[in-house]
Amino acid sequence: MRHRIHHRKLNRTSEHRTALMRNMAQNLIEHGRITTTLAKAKNLRPYIERLVTMAVRTRKLAGERDHAGALRVRRGIEQTLGDRGIVPKNHRETYSGMSDAQRAKTMKMASGRRHRTGEPKGRLAFTAESVIHRLVETVAPRFTDRPGGYTRLIRLADRRIGDHSQLAMLQFVGDEEAPVTLTKPDRTARKRRADGRYALAAKCAKTWGKRPSRVESDAAPVSEDAPEDSADVSASETNGEESGTG
Repeated sequence: MRHRIHHRKLNRTSEHRTALMRNMAQNLIEHGRITTTLAKAKNLRPYIERLVTMAVRTRKLAGERDHAGALRVRRGIEQTLGDRGIVPKNHRETYSGMSDAQRAKTMKMASGRRHRTGEPKGRLAFTAESVIHRLVETVAPRFTDRPGGYTRLIRLADRRIGDHSQLAMLQFVGDEEAPVTLTKPDRTARKRRADGRYALAAKCAKTWGKRPSRVESDAAPVSEDAPEDSADVSASETNGEESGTG
């Protein structure tokens, strides 16, 4: 029984487990959602919610003009989470082709401090954004009036290839997609061929229904001006001629 056991060891040392929690928390702040094993997601949930609570408190103290208190809580966030730069999504391909010196300029200023806001500086086309800055300025304002429960844990039906571990998705509340935003999947080649055959069959059936039958086409057309008993009169005359000649 799991009495008085605060966390899961996850088959890792304490240092490795701390680094794992930091990396997953930073990825969650950067992307808004992550997919991992169920055990890791359960272990990460209280870790990230504590950080969000500290970020909300930082904003609250800054709003009350308590800059010393806000700085103290912000340093606690940095001590717990660490800090790293987030490269803008539309500049990642450019960043991958840079040299190490150019990458260092986009990550840190000449003084050695990390770029925080992600706004371009000087001749640089872009700079990295700090994870702590995104947590405090982007994530925390969404939960100012929410007393906890900032994340949602969703168990997935898929299993991880290899050890068949159960997967789960951890995301911030409010990042879920509405049904109207879901796009219809593309039709497969098999579906397109089936639709083509169905359309051809419907076209042929429609065209075949307009064609006259073979019996109607072989029969001689009857004039509309002729009397209804014209066929009977012609038949009686023919019989009379045959009887007279006989």
